[in-house]
Amino acid sequence: QVQLVESGGGLVQPGGSLRLSCAASGFFFSNYAMSWYRQAPGKERELVAAIISAGGSTNYADSVKGRFTISRDNAKKTVYLQMNSLKPEDTAVYYCKAVHIYSSNNYYWGQGTQVTVSS
Repeated sequence: QVQLVESGGGLVQPGGSLRLSCAASGFFFSNYAMSWYRQAPGKERELVAAIISAGGSTNYADSVKGRFTISRDNAKKTVYLQMNSLKPEDTAVYYCKAVHIYSSNNYYWGQGTQVTVSS
């Protein structure tokens, strides 16, 4: 069955780094654009970063530009989010999402991983 499994979250001090991973299975990974979203308590889920294909175009929320990097490895069916210079306002549950490149109604969500930035 289709699975998106996030990992790599945790507690980190301000200024620190984390690398999130999202491992996919059950669908043809290369045909899907991958993205990371986050949702903080009391706030709506927001797009953090997206990547269309390996080595392809990416886009980022203004709040994370220059600090976060999204990448993907199609052979490993995994998407990553490297997060540097973390701030307390980055605290949220981070979710990965897969959207078929030709059909936006065909998408999957992961279960989320908690990232907490605090001293």
